[in-house]
Amino acid sequence: MSGIVVGIDGSNRATGALEWAMAEAALRKTRLTVLAVHPVASSYWTGNPTPYPGDEEKVAEVRKSAESAVAAVAEKRGEKPESITVTAISGLPAHALIEASKDSDLVVVGTRGGGGFGPLTLGSVSSQVANHSSCPVVVVPTGG
Repeated sequence: MSGIVVGIDGSNRATGALEWAMAEAALRKTRLTVLAVHPVASSYWTGNPTPYPGDEEKVAEVRKSAESAVAAVAEKRGEKPESITVTAISGLPAHALIEASKDSDLVVVGTRGGGGFGPLTLGSVSSQVANHSSCPVVVVPTGG
């Protein structure tokens, strides 16, 4: 999955990260992977994601939403990178992005997603990715 990976979750900050990542991928003439994760609970004992019945339907919804977000940003920009792949999975967002960083040149995230701790400058996923990624990370600020 070389190239740029951007994590999106449907929030406004994720849209800013997607816009930045699409522009950067077009500038670098590299592929862009848009990673959308349907979050699931993790096992207390192992820390691994714990899937439940119905998660596959949620992943399909997440993929459709991510594809719509990519189309909207591409239309707004008037151009898009040469190659865009939308990947949707069930799992733990930070872990999925950190895993994706092992084969990527750059990971892009927004400052924080739609979680319930509004005053935080940097959300938990962005913080974990910035601290544990195997490649450079760009955290796109609000309005970025």
